[in-house]
Amino acid sequence: MEITKLQLYSYRNYLSCEVNFDSGLNVICGENAQGKTNLLEAVYFCVVGKSFRASREKEVINLNSDIAKIKVYIKKDIGESTVEIIFSRKQKKTIKINGIPIKKISELLGEFNGVFFSPDELKLIKESPEDRRRFMDIDISQTSKQYFYLLSRYNQILQNRNKQLKANISLADLKNIMKIWNEQLSECALKIAKFRQNFVLTLAPYAKNAHSYLTDGKEDLSIEYVGIKENTKQEIINVLEKNLDKDLALGYTSYGPHRDDIKVSINNVDVRTFGSQGQQRTCALSLKLAELNILENVTNTKPVLLLDDVLSELDDNRKKRLLEYCKNTQTLITCTEFDYNINCKKIIIKNGNIIQNEKNQ
Repeated sequence: MEITKLQLYSYRNYLSCEVNFDSGLNVICGENAQGKTNLLEAVYFCVVGKSFRASREKEVINLNSDIAKIKVYIKKDIGESTVEIIFSRKQKKTIKINGIPIKKISELLGEFNGVFFSPDELKLIKESPEDRRRFMDIDISQTSKQYFYLLSRYNQILQNRNKQLKANISLADLKNIMKIWNEQLSECALKIAKFRQNFVLTLAPYAKNAHSYLTDGKEDLSIEYVGIKENTKQEIINVLEKNLDKDLALGYTSYGPHRDDIKVSINNVDVRTFGSQGQQRTCALSLKLAELNILENVTNTKPVLLLDDVLSELDDNRKKRLLEYCKNTQTLITCTEFDYNINCKKIIIKNGNIIQNEKNQ
């Protein structure tokens, strides 16, 4: 699976743009604030239906327009397809697959797989468990619609349970109501935990190998799922019932998959607490490269790899090893300058315009 072409209309600083991509390494080069990241964002929108940076989707519409459009052309083993997204200031965005509008984001997931990484992804290692849960959720959802539905269902139940914890009702009535929510919550929680446990177990060896490659074998990376340990629905219900007084005092549910985490270690030392920023950055990149391997194995096709301004954050040895690692995967990588003697397609951008699009032998 690979992108052959991207078309943009009134998308951020692109009034009208068409760019073709090669199957290997595509280097998107230009000075800062010229629109390099905007191209990656547009492609990523067609992977998961949302941006990796825009808090409000209407922000992507050019100031001089009322609508914006993205369209990607995808080549697959069994044919070709298109994904098109139309943004409007007056209504919700429209997503079309092969020209046919879809009703739910879940219908988009898996149509076109991709993995995104930028220096901001350092938060995957450094910041809150929420970022690591999001990493698991996006990746698993790309390969399992069942998981996407489970997660949506769980969040609805959790919201209702938390609402009851804040309601002004007697303890006896609350306990009766909690029996209903605990039953439903535990069923979803157990299944979500199993998905995540299996994901981390599968991810671990790939992340270990990628990290060993990037560090030239000097560091040993290990990851571990930190979450629900209970093996049955009743065991989860028991914990929820035991925690009721605590949850009442807090005003929210203190136990469940919404509290899960991933522990990342280098040479058996917690990298979040004790790792250098360089180690944390390489760990985050290793997890993303491992994600690439998982998607390829599950779908039997290579996802596209989107790397935003990564080279500036790595030393020369790790830059070279990363480029070598990516040469067999369609990769879109942005940078301010690129002087490596490597086979690639070089795309130079200035003020939202493609001014050069040629092979670099």
